[in-house]
Amino acid sequence: MSIISLDGKRFAGMVQAGAAHLAEHAEMVNALNVFPVPDGDTGTNMNLSMTSGAKEVQQQSTGHFGQTAAALSKGLLMGARGNSGVILSQLFRGFSKAVEDKSEVSAKELAQAFESGVETAYKAVMKPVEGTILTVAKEAAKKAVAASKNRGDVTSVLEALVEEAQNSLARTPEHLPVLKEVGVVDSGGQGLLLIYEGFLADLKGEKLSKASATTPTMDELVNAQHHQSVHGFMNTEDIEFGYCTEFMVRFDEEKLKDQPFSEEVFRMDLSRYGDSLLVISDEEIAKVHIHSEQPGEVLTYGQRYGSLINMKIENMRQQHSNLVDKATQSSAVSAAPQKEKQEFGIVTVCMGEGVAKLFKSIGASSIIEGGQTMNPSTEDIVKAIEQTNAKKVIVLPNNKNIIMAAEQAAEVADAEVKVVPSKTIPQGMSSLLAYNPEASLEDNESAMTAALAHVKTGQVTFAVRDTNIDGVDIAKGDFMGIADGKILLTNKDQVQAAKELLQEMVDEDSEIVTVIYGEDASEESAEAVSQFIEEQFEDVEVEVYEGQQPLYPFIFAVE
Repeated sequence: MSIISLDGKRFAGMVQAGAAHLAEHAEMVNALNVFPVPDGDTGTNMNLSMTSGAKEVQQQSTGHFGQTAAALSKGLLMGARGNSGVILSQLFRGFSKAVEDKSEVSAKELAQAFESGVETAYKAVMKPVEGTILTVAKEAAKKAVAASKNRGDVTSVLEALVEEAQNSLARTPEHLPVLKEVGVVDSGGQGLLLIYEGFLADLKGEKLSKASATTPTMDELVNAQHHQSVHGFMNTEDIEFGYCTEFMVRFDEEKLKDQPFSEEVFRMDLSRYGDSLLVISDEEIAKVHIHSEQPGEVLTYGQRYGSLINMKIENMRQQHSNLVDKATQSSAVSAAPQKEKQEFGIVTVCMGEGVAKLFKSIGASSIIEGGQTMNPSTEDIVKAIEQTNAKKVIVLPNNKNIIMAAEQAAEVADAEVKVVPSKTIPQGMSSLLAYNPEASLEDNESAMTAALAHVKTGQVTFAVRDTNIDGVDIAKGDFMGIADGKILLTNKDQVQAAKELLQEMVDEDSEIVTVIYGEDASEESAEAVSQFIEEQFEDVEVEVYEGQQPLYPFIFAVE
């Protein structure tokens, strides 16, 4: 039977089916990351994010399509975990904006909403890379729009969307050589396809089984090789524009009569003036953050819609030229809310009671438990920001897959928030030691970001599967020595692997080695490693801490 339009009730059912289909295959999506370190969590992150969105939809009962889509967007936003979860939330943020006023949508309007979601998601990523979930979403939406021009049936449009998502997913290895070498498809794209398949099945009244998912065989995964993390492209570096410009526009009804405000158009127009663009708006105000070479032109454009308030322009080049190396150890700050807001708060993400205590001792105000296999959601990070009870907050994600969620939390939090993109525990520690409570938020952001480059990170963990990387044969259960994300060696003995890794990392410029031993390493093992450092590197100072972190028996910071 032909379906000419969709209402909110029917779309709500599609959302539940998409979430369920993804949940059923989350482990398969995790398995697509065949890097032997136990951190393949794309499926988990997308599942938790989509589950949050589906729960929000379930809690509201309305037949209005736009309201249902808005509920999905809200749930995804607050539940987003990891890069894949954040991108998924942005896809449906743009989708919901396109249909917010529609009680029902036609096939054409539905297709256009998917395309609007793609535009929003691409803008959310500083350096989009093809061959990822973004590519799958883009090509599928384009095919859906084309189908909607020839067919007015919603089902036909969803069929075109799913078919092209499958085809696009199969092409992802052609965009990313690492996928082709491994012999797998992009895990984020696979997760999105599962959601789309759930949408279509519910619309057609069909039931999906595990066997119905489009997926490579486990034999292909086990025999694969992997040279780097697929999602390592999510960085926020290389600022090209000199003035950090922030302001708010208080809408003027008279001006809006001649030029109605559209957040999408507003953002698109502003994007011509620079990068690092953020636009958030409601019925009364639009808030803007942009790095630009022409801040005056940006402000002039904003005045088209109303009066300017809360303006701030910082010369970032001057900030960088005035940087002075500082290593200030701050006193511990309580995370309990205070009646009066304090000036600064530091939020950091880590796993292990000992690691948490270490961060507390050098100035962290609020700790979020999370890391490699447990990425906190946007909502988790927002709550931690609130717990600092501070006007200005700095967030240290300490994991590359948490950075985007932290940046999204910074957008919606009430405090003024900066995210320092730390990717490891040692980077987080080095960055926190560069914090100066007497400096401005912007100067602290610059100094703490610069400090990330002053430390090398070493990790010892176990392999979860047999593979070969850069000529290194790895057997399941072996201990691997990893330096700054690159696997250098393996050994069946935990302590020996640690010693060999340190020999690779410590050089004549090294001054301090910090050893953090986890729950899978004994105090005796830590003492053996410490003694090795003292004997082999006489001029190096050694500090040893019991971190109690899981998965990684040893974490090394070499400075």
